[in-house]
Amino acid sequence: MEKAKKQKMKLWKKLLIGVTAALLSVILILGVTVYAVWHNEIATLLSMKLVRERNDSHHDGAVYTMNVKGGFYLDKFVEQGGVKSDAELIAFITSNITKGLIPMSIESSEIACSSFTAKSEDGDSLFGRNYDFSKTNVCIVRTEGGKGRHATISTADLQFVGMDVDKDVEGLMNKITCLAAAYTPLDGINDAGVSCGIYMTYQGGDKTVATDQNTDKPDFTSTTLLRLILDYADSVEEAVEIASSYDLHDSANTSYHYMVADASGKSAVLEWVAQKDTDDNDGSKRELKVTYNDEDSHIGEMEGSTDYQVVTNFIIQPGYYDGSASEDKKGYDRYERIYEELNKTDGVVKDEWGAMEILRIVGRRSWNNDDSNSCTVHSVVYNLTDKTMMWIPNENYDDPDAVFRMGFDD
Repeated sequence: MEKAKKQKMKLWKKLLIGVTAALLSVILILGVTVYAVWHNEIATLLSMKLVRERNDSHHDGAVYTMNVKGGFYLDKFVEQGGVKSDAELIAFITSNITKGLIPMSIESSEIACSSFTAKSEDGDSLFGRNYDFSKTNVCIVRTEGGKGRHATISTADLQFVGMDVDKDVEGLMNKITCLAAAYTPLDGINDAGVSCGIYMTYQGGDKTVATDQNTDKPDFTSTTLLRLILDYADSVEEAVEIASSYDLHDSANTSYHYMVADASGKSAVLEWVAQKDTDDNDGSKRELKVTYNDEDSHIGEMEGSTDYQVVTNFIIQPGYYDGSASEDKKGYDRYERIYEELNKTDGVVKDEWGAMEILRIVGRRSWNNDDSNSCTVHSVVYNLTDKTMMWIPNENYDDPDAVFRMGFDD
């Protein structure tokens, strides 16, 4: 009887060992499969860090950094001819990054910003930018180069990928959603010294109308144009070539223009226009107009007499508005103020801090706002010669801990 009992115990032990081994094998296979499919995404998630805590009393959101591993399927995105809408972009990101298992979102809103180009006293080419909005969390996104792509550093507003502006990004699902931030840059620089930013233009008279070209060219949305320029352009001319090769479909039923600059000192404003503002109500009829910094005398005497450029939130093409300083020109006061500062020194600032001081002057917490954007969420100066970035969140210009410097050798 005792012998039979021992044999039975041995059988149960063998069965238990067999089941455990089988479960471990399944877990191992699942782990290997998950790693094989999502190893880049896992590495990206693990890299996401909180580097600046929120300060609600100053309307400061939290600041994160994220290092994107791999090509984040951009090659595939280009090969398929891009997308025509944010909904299609969401579908592409969800299908490729999460394999359709986790829903993702991209949202847009009204943003009012300022940018300019300048030279440092050492002769470096600089690109300055204020991102004006309301309190929100942001992420400094770094991507790797490879397969014809440049390495890049850019800024993404995490509200645009569905994050709550009044909460930190916590939990696995929220962090997975932030993987979409690579497709929603607002400004950035690549390792070739090309920088680009996006700015609203409020085209279409009383009701803003989005650009919605429909030819036989492939397609891009507002932020994916900026993404393509950062990843594939070696110069301003190549950026213009990229923009000319696609149909633009603006996001969120609004309209945008862009400024792009490179290490040579060349810059350009990219705008899609048709007729005058009051008649520019069919986004499909708009065509790309490029205004270079050294070929802009037709814009005005102030622009033609300088080699630096300024952009805010109105179309700079002559004759687009009924008046030279019409109320329809959103951000014209900031545009004039930046030119006023640059004209004092013929577009030369001491260094990155000199450029940052100009951004401080038109920061929205102290500026007489002409819209609902009450904050400058971030100010950044890209040194296109050194290929570095100096970045300050929420107008904390006097706080040494708020100054982030990055380059491609870090």
